[in-house]
Amino acid sequence: MGGYRGFCSVLLVILLVTCISGEDPYRFYTWNVTYGDIYPLGVKQQGILINGQFPGPQIDSVTNDNLIVNVFNSLDEPFLISWNGVQQRRNSWQDGVYGTNCPIPPGHNFTYALQVKDQIGSYFYFPSLAFHKAAGGFGGLKISSRSVIPVPFDPPAGDFTVLAGDWYKKNHTDLKAILDGGSDLPFPDGLLINGRASNGYTFTVDQGRTYRFRISNVGISTSLNFRIQGHKMLLVEVEGTHTLQNTYNSLDIHLGQSYSVLVTADQPGQDYYIVVSTRFTSQVLSATSILHYSNSAGSVSGPPPGGPTTQIDWSLEQARSVRRNLTASGPRPNPQGSYHYGLINTTSTIRLQNSAPVINGKQRYAVNSVSFIPADTPLKLADYFKISGVYSLGSIPSSPSGSGGYLQTSVMGADFRGFAEVVFENPEDTVQSWHIDGHSFFVVGMDGGQWTPASKLTYNLRDTVSRCTVQVYPNSWTAVYMPLDNVGMWNIRSENWARQYLGQQFYLRVYSPANSWRDEYPIPKNALLCGRAMGRRTRPL
Repeated sequence: MGGYRGFCSVLLVILLVTCISGEDPYRFYTWNVTYGDIYPLGVKQQGILINGQFPGPQIDSVTNDNLIVNVFNSLDEPFLISWNGVQQRRNSWQDGVYGTNCPIPPGHNFTYALQVKDQIGSYFYFPSLAFHKAAGGFGGLKISSRSVIPVPFDPPAGDFTVLAGDWYKKNHTDLKAILDGGSDLPFPDGLLINGRASNGYTFTVDQGRTYRFRISNVGISTSLNFRIQGHKMLLVEVEGTHTLQNTYNSLDIHLGQSYSVLVTADQPGQDYYIVVSTRFTSQVLSATSILHYSNSAGSVSGPPPGGPTTQIDWSLEQARSVRRNLTASGPRPNPQGSYHYGLINTTSTIRLQNSAPVINGKQRYAVNSVSFIPADTPLKLADYFKISGVYSLGSIPSSPSGSGGYLQTSVMGADFRGFAEVVFENPEDTVQSWHIDGHSFFVVGMDGGQWTPASKLTYNLRDTVSRCTVQVYPNSWTAVYMPLDNVGMWNIRSENWARQYLGQQFYLRVYSPANSWRDEYPIPKNALLCGRAMGRRTRPL
């Protein structure tokens, strides 16, 4: 008997050592969120800083890393951070939007525990509550491939994050008050690149070497075009998908989207303009930063290069040219083309149509006529604790109803392991940008006019990219195929922040009846409780 116990003890030690040595790495961050004076457009504003920085600190990670981010809220209002593009596999508890998380109260902290499971690519984080995104609090998030996984290009000499977006001189509280009063936001006052206005930021390169630029549109209202004077850009990655390596002179990047390009410093040794400018706007805003050759013999010369302005067809054709590299590995060693999404039968079709109704005398925005209003309790907590009356499943139809707009805490049900066709329909004359939390979807088609079942004949069922944010052009549609492979409560939203704030969003409840840790992690022990979940217990320590 003693020998048996000894064997069990040794076996237990071996198992523990194996588990510990085989566990994915941890990266720890401590962030203090404060207000601070910033002057990005030359006017003093109240910004939201993370550890005194605007934009916030960069997160550099590797596939499967565990990211432990302890966020202290030193603001005078509740705060949350969400992670644009991080899929939170089996773990919508960490998504950082109000439908899943209680806000961090002023003077308190919350520790996020994320794992970038089976992901690579370029993303960003941002503050999700109120209108905080208009004050800062965002930063870059990079997920590199593991060293054993081949990458379809040589390691670059450097890796730059470019956070570009429109900006207002008004404080976020003033912008929020405009929307709360039922009015539209004015046109933005300018554009920023990494928190700086024109020529306020410099990227230094060595002549003859190649660099990776990870460009995200972190703005709140306008699509952007990105270009570098005298240099070509080789597209290599879009939100976690290695792409066919097409060359572009400029790239349209819509709200919430991220692209990776390789740029070779193959021009004479001087400085060159990096330019972003607004797209599809009657007034064109632009901002520049500097590409500085380390052996530069002169400063920038000539006017910054111009770009497209209101041309929609040009942008549509460029979007269609972005394709998946079928032979490259993704986060795992198997080729990206080994997942034959075009051969899978869809289990449902969800049609989502945006609109801009006036409800109770105020401007609102809606999906299938439903303008989302937050509940008094995060939906995920109501689900877990079985609190009735917080939301109703099916409170948003799965196709346009044609009715007038109305207010509702809208939640749509979906079955785990389904394979959905989602069609975004845009009858308005402005570009839409849609994001789905917790998932990556295949952009199978986009075109002008009204979508019909016959539109499926035009779908790309072989080599489209999968991503998490997609544009829909004016009076047009975009169709995606989405594996419903992640149990949880997931936000589907407009990336135009005024539209999101005023109701153009809802939640998709991907449900598994198994109630198994294999499908979904349990509620975190440190989960914050609020609303009707106050006084409940998470789980025993």
